[in-house]
Amino acid sequence: MPRPTAAQLAYGSCTVIFSTLAMLLLSQTSSSVGIVLIALSALALGLLVAMTVPLPKPAPSAAAAVIHERVPVRRETASVSVSSVPEPVHEPAGP
Repeated sequence: MPRPTAAQLAYGSCTVIFSTLAMLLLSQTSSSVGIVLIALSALALGLLVAMTVPLPKPAPSAAAAVIHERVPVRRETASVSVSSVPEPVHEPAGP
C-alpha cells in the first residue's frame, strides 16, 4: 500500500477536526456515547476524504516512452508516367 502524501494527511486531518467540532456544536450532545459516535464518524469521514484526494501520476518510464513513440510507416508510391498527368485548366480572368 502506498504511503499517504502530505496533501492527503492535511485534508484528512482538517476534515476530522472541523467535522468533529461542527457535529458537536450542532448536536449539542453531552453524553459520552454521543461524543464517541461523533468522533468515530468524523474519523471515518476524514479517512474517506484522505483516500479520495487525487494521487500524483507517476512519471512515464523509458519503456513506456518507446512503446508510445510514433514510427513512420513507409508507403510505396505508384509510378505515374508524364503522359497520364492531366493538363492544368486555364480560365479567363474577369468578364
